[in-house]
Amino acid sequence: MKEHPLRTTVIGSYPFPGWLEFACQHLDQFGAADRAELQEDAVITVVHDQLAAGLDVITDGEPTRLDFNLSFYGCLEGIELEGAPPRRFGPPAHDQRGRHKVIGELRAPRGLGAVEEFQRLQRVAAPQHSTLNPQPTLKASVPGPYTLSGRLAPSERYPDRYALTEALVPIVQSELCDLVAAGCREITVDEPSMSCYAHHEDPRRFVDIFNRTVAPVVGQCRLSTHLCFGNYKARAVGPRRYAPMFPAFLDFTVEEIHVEMASREFAEIELIRHISERHDVAVGVIDVKSYYVETPQDVADRVRLCLKHAPAERLSLAPDCGLSQTARWAARQKLNNLVEGVRIVRRELGCE
Repeated sequence: MKEHPLRTTVIGSYPFPGWLEFACQHLDQFGAADRAELQEDAVITVVHDQLAAGLDVITDGEPTRLDFNLSFYGCLEGIELEGAPPRRFGPPAHDQRGRHKVIGELRAPRGLGAVEEFQRLQRVAAPQHSTLNPQPTLKASVPGPYTLSGRLAPSERYPDRYALTEALVPIVQSELCDLVAAGCREITVDEPSMSCYAHHEDPRRFVDIFNRTVAPVVGQCRLSTHLCFGNYKARAVGPRRYAPMFPAFLDFTVEEIHVEMASREFAEIELIRHISERHDVAVGVIDVKSYYVETPQDVADRVRLCLKHAPAERLSLAPDCGLSQTARWAARQKLNNLVEGVRIVRRELGCE
């Protein structure tokens, strides 16, 4: 179980500050040292916002990635990076993100970059603990092999998505081991493709892939996974039902399973009772797809609802998904109100 009841946490991503968006459009004008400074300053900004909110668990906000996973492809050998997207105009959707051609053996001899991200987070967060929030947990998030395989086109060597996934398993395993060696004690292995496609794939096959991926670090860190329905441009991609995933996904080898609830008006909330019998459960009580900013009282009411189905010592509270698709002004206020709403209930329970 986690270190205290009703823990406040996040998934991983955070919105880019406006100045970083501008800089990313003009990177050719920056030198290597300038870009390193941009990255460091972006993480400082994200860490400040999270600590100012008072979160128990923070991440680096993933500002050095493109989306939550796109930068990882730049670390892979054996692929030819996609050029122009297949569809550039019209409403944003997943088909505007094409796939990379596989031209050789998939390898990542220098890793996927998550270790360097975590080390930067350690460096940036350390001097801020005493002024804003004492010793929050620092979490890293790594896309799992099935999700990473979705942006790769099958080839003669890897004829289908599962073959690509199997080639990526040892690469992700190595990254997880390196994160633990770097001192990371909490890791989310993010497999949104599994939750998006469980309705037409074998969920037990997903469980086998996931458990083999995390096996080398089981018992060496707190492991979690995040089950959502997609959030590209705040749009879902899969049927927004958890029923196809369970009970199979209860067999994931993790300490915590995160579920998206706020954007779905807490449909299937009874599921957290079953999850909490075997794992901690992080419930999304903040809707990252909406610009309605939940009040602290809204959050408190949602926490009380969760407590009808799972005990406080098993519950964490979080946004539904990463916040990268939400404007920073809203993301910041949503996190502030998340923490304040949880504190209301903690005080009621006498555990604040």
